[in-house]
This record gives sequence, structure tokens and C-alpha cells, in this order.
Amino acid sequence: MIVEILLNVVLPVFVLIIAGSLMQRLFQLDLYTLSKINFYYITPAVVFMSLYQSNISLELLGSVALFYGLYIGVLYIFCFILTRSLKYPSSMKAAFTNSVLLDNSGNYGLPINQLVFAGSPLAASIQALLMSFQSLLTFTYGVISIQGARLSGNYRSVIIGFLKIPVPYALVLGFLCHAFAVPLPNFVTQPLGYIQNSMVAVALLTLGAQIVKYPLRLGRPAIYFSMILRLIAAPVIGYLLILVLGLKGIPAQALLIASGMPTGVNSAILAEEYRNEPDFAAQTVLVSTILNIVTVTVLITISGHL
Repeated sequence: MIVEILLNVVLPVFVLIIAGSLMQRLFQLDLYTLSKINFYYITPAVVFMSLYQSNISLELLGSVALFYGLYIGVLYIFCFILTRSLKYPSSMKAAFTNSVLLDNSGNYGLPINQLVFAGSPLAASIQALLMSFQSLLTFTYGVISIQGARLSGNYRSVIIGFLKIPVPYALVLGFLCHAFAVPLPNFVTQPLGYIQNSMVAVALLTLGAQIVKYPLRLGRPAIYFSMILRLIAAPVIGYLLILVLGLKGIPAQALLIASGMPTGVNSAILAEEYRNEPDFAAQTVLVSTILNIVTVTVLITISGHL
């Protein structure tokens, strides 16, 4: 299992990250433009198609939503206490909290889910739902927290900025089209599918380019605090919630593994888009993805006993 995870999930991810780093070295890519492409073009299509094509019952939706709400709430409390105790400035508070709350449930979590559960429709639906919740969190709280830090509490401007973001609209539209079984013509779904398929490559290329631009500084304690919360505290919280909620079988296993994903690429994309601690954001994504080689293997082993 360890060799399969390394060869089939982790290694392909790092090949794309390295490719982005080489592209940046050779051509000095425009990271601001890349973040715009991810932010306004690829992510809305991915969110819409994930919800539109999902196979989720109302009962499953309720269970996963309850788990996710409690999970994020507890993690947020930990982040709030830590950043307040360490007296981080508002920009760093937003970046740190995003590095913990925004995980890589999409381009990293989906392949792991498919490998572990051999393409189980139930497990895949749970992961797609988590990715949708994560996208909603990213483009609501994630954006508003950064904008609030940059605009110093000018929440009128924050709200106006948020309303300009396409992802929440794509999420609502995708859910409604799925709920009412709205048939969409091929000339709509096929282009969206093409965009959806580009997400992993473009997002990880962007991350690779960011890593080169912002060299790794392992002397920053904030990176290690973020890793402890993201890779250790988060799955512990997930495991305890699974026990409290009485979840069993594939749903419990899928949720436990998903709770231990590394920091999401979107946290780095948001940081680049809004120029808010982009070096810290890129480093937390890289370090957490490397360390996740060990932690996700442990979680997969534990999940087999649920």
C-alpha cells in the first residue's frame, strides 16, 4: 500500500510541482496571471461539475455536512487561540488560518480516495461533497478573511469584493442543477469537462512556480505550527467526530482519510491573488504535501479498522 501511494498518488503530484518550478526558472512565469486563471476560470468549472455530476443522497449529505461543520469549527477555534496567543498581525492570522482550514481535498484527495476505495461510488461521492464544501469555505471565509486583513475592517469593500467572485455562484448553480436533474446540452458540459480536467495540472504548476519565487524558509515557527494542526490535530479531530457521530464503514473511512489532507493549493492561489503572505502560503503547501507521505499512510491503515 505504501509503495502504491508513493507511485500512484504522491509521485505524480511532485512531478507536476517540479515541472512548474522548472517553467518558472526558465521563463519567469507571471504568477498573478496564473492565479487569475485558477481563480476565475478553472475553479468555478470544477465546483459546478463536481456538484452537478455527484451521486449524493439527502441522508449522506446531512451526515457529511454535520461532520464537516463541526470539524472546521473545532479547527478554527484552535487557530484562533494560537494566532491570538502568538500575537500574529492580521495578515498572518488570515494566512495561517487558511493554511489549516483549506485542505487539498481535490487534486490530492480525489486520487487517494480512488486508490484506497477502488473507485467506490459511495466513497467518491463523499469526497466530491467534501471538495464542494471545501470550495465553499475557500471562496467565502478564505477570501473574506484575507480581504478583511488587507482592507483593515472595511467590510463594505470586503462584501463587494466577495460578490465579484464566481465560485459561490457556480456552487449554488451546480447544486440546483443536480437537485432538479436539469439536463445540460453537450456544448455546455463538454467544455466544462475540459476545464475540469485541467485543474490538477495548472494548479500544481502554479504551486511549483510559487515555490521557486518564494524560497523555503524552514526557520519560520509558523510553518511548523500549521503542520501540527493540519496533519496531526485535524485527523485526530476527525477521528473523534466519527466516533461521536457513530459513523461506520466506507463513510467513516473516507471522512477520516479526508480529514488528514495537506494544505490546499487554493490557499497559495488566494495568497497570490490578494498579495497576502504568498511566501508562507506556498511553503505550507509544499511542506505539508511532503510530510503527508507519512501521515496519510498512517490514516489509511487506521481507517481499515473503522
